[in-house]
Amino acid sequence: MIDKAINSSNKVAVKLAPRGKQHRHIEIWIKRVYAPPKRSDGLRVLIDGLWPRGMSKDTAHVDLWLKAIAPSASLRRWFDHRPERWTGFLQRYRKELHANRRVIAELLAQASRSRLTLLYSARDTEHNNAVALVRYLAARQRRTKKGT
Repeated sequence: MIDKAINSSNKVAVKLAPRGKQHRHIEIWIKRVYAPPKRSDGLRVLIDGLWPRGMSKDTAHVDLWLKAIAPSASLRRWFDHRPERWTGFLQRYRKELHANRRVIAELLAQASRSRLTLLYSARDTEHNNAVALVRYLAARQRRTKKGT
């Protein structure tokens, strides 16, 4: 089951029922790393390949920096946060994520233990790697559900 909600703070929640566990949900939120941390964030995971500009490690309150799930440097440079390249970015990043199953499994394992907030630094709240990653996870879950 996939449940997506967007609220006024541009957080996106996706609830995914993991394989074989129909009644247990994984809750994943996305949030700009520059937004103030909240206790309700749960495990805060930075998914950018570069540390956010102007943020100290103390200020960011990052529990885990998962650089391995970030878009490749060449893809990041190609995309350059240009909305007209969003569709191409999604396709290319999806291929990178598909080839990185071990890291996806690690992320989902973390999410199965507690609420997970994916942190990103992009200014654009609609066209960034966190939105793309959540879309990838949701699509993966739909495929898994159809296959069972």
